[in-house]
Amino acid sequence: MTTSTEQMRAWAGPAILTYGFRPFFFGAGVWAALAMVLWVPMLSGDLTLPTAFDPVSWHAHEFLFGYLGAVIAGFLLTAVPNWTGRLPIVGWPLGGLFALWLIGRAAVAVSLYLPPLGVALADLALSLALAAVIGREIVAGKNWRNLIVLAMLGVLIVGNAVFHWEAARGDYAAGGYGLRIGLGAVVMMIAVIGGRIVPSFTRNWLAKRPPGRLPVPPMQRFDKAALMVLLLGLLAWIALPDHPATAILLLLAGGLHLVRLARWAGDRTLAEPLVAVLHLGYVFLPLGAVAIAAEILMPGSLGMAAAQHLWMGGAAGLMTLAVMTRATLGHTGQALTAGPGTVVLYAALVVAVLARLAAGIWPDQAHLLHMAAGAGWIAAFGGFAVIYGPLLLLLPAAKRM
Repeated sequence: MTTSTEQMRAWAGPAILTYGFRPFFFGAGVWAALAMVLWVPMLSGDLTLPTAFDPVSWHAHEFLFGYLGAVIAGFLLTAVPNWTGRLPIVGWPLGGLFALWLIGRAAVAVSLYLPPLGVALADLALSLALAAVIGREIVAGKNWRNLIVLAMLGVLIVGNAVFHWEAARGDYAAGGYGLRIGLGAVVMMIAVIGGRIVPSFTRNWLAKRPPGRLPVPPMQRFDKAALMVLLLGLLAWIALPDHPATAILLLLAGGLHLVRLARWAGDRTLAEPLVAVLHLGYVFLPLGAVAIAAEILMPGSLGMAAAQHLWMGGAAGLMTLAVMTRATLGHTGQALTAGPGTVVLYAALVVAVLARLAAGIWPDQAHLLHMAAGAGWIAAFGGFAVIYGPLLLLLPAAKRM
């Protein structure tokens, strides 16, 4: 029976198509930086793209469904073979999936000249194909516990479709149901998948250190209760984003997930940023819930956009950067440790998130703070493409022989 390694060695084409994380992580890093390079002059009115979306909606869409769509594809195409014991997708079929993602980015960028339905279908093509592929692999491998991941991917697809529908109607899609559905799906993905990998990677690292407190095993009763409250809070936020009951649920969810995070022994990981950053990324999930609740109860205290960026830029941005750096190192045979350059990437992204939050608190300084947030974001993801690009685009010398 052919193994994953034999299948990848048999591929004689470009190295970037030897595993799912390679094209999608590299594309995600480049697009995250490039989209922000475009967004900064769009924000100041110095650049206009031929997109049918208003500028803020384009910005929100291309992070939530564009950048994150690529990261999710790269993660699932790499993780699912490990979950199911089946062969990964490599070669031109993988290249075809990546091409669908590129077509989606181009279609949204020039959507002013295209029919709305065509733009939506082009943008949804990758996620629909990915759902079909992942569903087939999970069923064939009888990996039923991960059907929940497929369900969350399905909700993300629905959110993207609703976003396109709202934009086609001329609505402000960045403040609509589609964004909240999509962002809610991403937050649940972080809570569920992060709730597995953060304590697992932490335990693996701490097991090689002097004895001490280890993470509480995941998915016990407390974790399930915390996830259920978060799900209820997200559903309420999607349906009734300004209701006090939504704020109460989000505050409760935030508190429970702070406790959940504290149970994972993150304070013992400070010596290894590659592990510690997972905890730092996860903390933005409860902080985002609390910030959105505060904005609901005290409108104008932070600004809803700034509060949401704790989820979008903080939880989603930092967690995905952490996963991309770790997975790239691990799957290319590198030591699982963060070098100085990687630490700078993490720090730049944290600065970007805090600057964006500060822009909501001090609107008089919003322009400068938006520029600082954009610069930090570009440094983080542009830096990822530069530092990790050679690992993603090339095979080690021993494997090229």
